[in-house]
Amino acid sequence: MSDPASPPGLEWLNYHHLLYFWTVAREGGVSRAAQRLRLSQPTISAQVRRLEASLGERLLAREGRGVVLTDAGRLVFRYADELFGIGRELLETLRGRPAGRAAILSVGVVNVVPKLIAYRLLQPARHGAHPFNLICREADPEELLTQLATHALDVLITDAPAPPHVRVKVFNHLLGESATAFFAPPRLASRLRRRFPVSLDRAPMVLPTGNTALRRGLDQWFEAHGIRPEIVGEFEDSALMKVFGQGDGVVFAAPAVIAADVRRVYRVGVIGQTGEVRERYYAISAERRVTHPGVIAITHAARDAVFTSKAGAAVTAR
Repeated sequence: MSDPASPPGLEWLNYHHLLYFWTVAREGGVSRAAQRLRLSQPTISAQVRRLEASLGERLLAREGRGVVLTDAGRLVFRYADELFGIGRELLETLRGRPAGRAAILSVGVVNVVPKLIAYRLLQPARHGAHPFNLICREADPEELLTQLATHALDVLITDAPAPPHVRVKVFNHLLGESATAFFAPPRLASRLRRRFPVSLDRAPMVLPTGNTALRRGLDQWFEAHGIRPEIVGEFEDSALMKVFGQGDGVVFAAPAVIAADVRRVYRVGVIGQTGEVRERYYAISAERRVTHPGVIAITHAARDAVFTSKAGAAVTAR
């Protein structure tokens, strides 16, 4: 698209087309971008193709049910992100609003990660010297990895590194690990505590689903110790599992580093803990070396507060 008022030979960028592309990249696909912009998917796709034609570069590539950025697409996205950020600052300034508002940190949290772990990791980014406004998305790892690859997310917090078969280029950063503790309502916890871990045999228990790293570790530990719990429920969402454990009066497992919080929030007692079942947590980013200040705050929180030797000290049984 050329502008009659522009000097001869000066190319003019269609910013509407750029906005559609930027939204597709941020939302992780055409359908979500269409919902955000309240336009039809064919309209969004057509405008992005026109942008690609005007730039002479392929910006998006189809992968499975979604799209990923090409090398040129990542370059254009970075410029577009900065451009629209400046535009928002301009509008805020003209409206008399403060231009120095908190930046946004978009975080994906895999639903098996305990909410108390996620909270303690994210709290410094929210309340640090340079606080961020948080946007947290929860989904399965495959979907969140796609959003990370398209820069719709700044970081992904998960209980396992990205699998080798994932075709997107991401990098794993180990945040820390914890022993595993077992909890139950106080009366049951007091009874099962006496002969732990043998006491867990035939004990009513809710467990994570079989596709989680914690469940695989627990199954191996149970088998090694001849423990056959009475499984009354399996949950992918760790918070829902704890709620059922408390409400139904049965045993559940959680990281030992948050034992004090689990006792307080769910009003349960500790049965015992084992270092043979380790829960590991990772930050996955699209960059090899973490540079985003919000992600750096998360890694510092993991090192200095969440997974310290003090946090992992012996669990007080109550």
